[in-house]
Parts: sequence; C-alpha cells; structure tokens
Amino acid sequence: MPASTSVVNKVSFKAVFLANRVLLLKITIHLMSLLPLLALYVLAFDDQLGADPVKEVIHFTGMGAFNLLLISLLITPIAKKYRQGYLLQTRRLLGLYSFTYALCHLLSFLAFEVQFDLELFLNEIIDRPYITVGMAALIILFSLAITSLASLKRKMGKNWQKLHNWVYLALLLIALHFFWSVKSDIVEPAIYFIIAILLLSQRKDKIKRWFK
Repeated sequence: MPASTSVVNKVSFKAVFLANRVLLLKITIHLMSLLPLLALYVLAFDDQLGADPVKEVIHFTGMGAFNLLLISLLITPIAKKYRQGYLLQTRRLLGLYSFTYALCHLLSFLAFEVQFDLELFLNEIIDRPYITVGMAALIILFSLAITSLASLKRKMGKNWQKLHNWVYLALLLIALHFFWSVKSDIVEPAIYFIIAILLLSQRKDKIKRWFK
C-alpha cells in the first residue's frame, strides 16, 4: 500500500471516529452497563454466585448505581478541564443507568429479602435509617429519570435545572446509605464518601446558588 494511501486511510478513520465519538461512547456505556447486569441475574438464577447469592445481587446492583452516578458527575469537571465538551452528551445516559441499577437494587431487595411483603418493607423503611435514606435517594433518581425526557425538559424551563440539582443530595444520601449498611469494614464506604465529597466540592459555587 502506498504511503499516501495509508495516510489518507488514517485521516479518514480519525475523521469518522471524531464524527461518531458520542455514538461510540454511548454504545460502550450501553454494553458496559447492560451486559454485567444481565450476567449477574443469569448467574444468580443458575446458582453460580456463591453461598449468598442474594447478598451478591443486592450489593452488585447497589454499587453499580453508586459508581454510575459518580461517573456521571465526574464527566463535567473532566470535560471542562480537558476541553472535551462532547463528553457532556453522555451524562444523561449514565444517569439513567444509575437509576436502572438502583431500581434493580430495590426490586432485588423486595423479591429476595421481604418477598414483596409491602407492610414489612414499610416497617423496614421506618426502622432502618440506611433504608430510609436509600429510598429517599431512589425517589430523587426516579424524579430525575422521568424528567430527563427532552419534551419535559422544555416544558419545565428553569425548574428543570433546579430539580436536577437534587442529584447532589442523592449522591450524599447514597454515600450515607452505603456507609450505614456496612456492619464491619468501613474502609470502602469511607473512601466512597470522600470521593462524593470531593465531587461536590467541585460544584460548591453552584450548590451555594441552589440554596439561595
């Protein structure tokens, strides 16, 4: 192959990549979010998750929700620092997957821990503070997921941003939920809590305006 042809091919590939980088990123997010979740439940129903599959499913889905929310909030400072504005177009998808994992977390708890006994579940919410704050966080994530539709965003106007600023409170509640739910080793939840605080500190001015 002539050198000139090789250079043209490389330039063409780069141009195609740059033109479709958001699409490629979104495809990657879909694959890396959906496939582990599907594999989790396949392994669970095939009894391949060890001695306590219920604990594994609940922990995996909870941590998945937390990690995806952290990544979605990490996008903005990274995009600003490295001037990669196109990354901002992936925040909505990451947020929706965070809610999806959180919903699976709740449904797994309902199915395997309380067997869909709603009275028992309500008592658990009242009696266990870590479940109380977890449910509060899920309600916020649900509100954000519902209003992520473009049509609702247009109708809500400035109120849309005010509502979506509640994601900062949801992040703190999830960190607290994780911290309180751990009975012995608190190193991991403590690290996550610090990461959450650091991410919120990047938005201190915005949070101050939100409270005014």
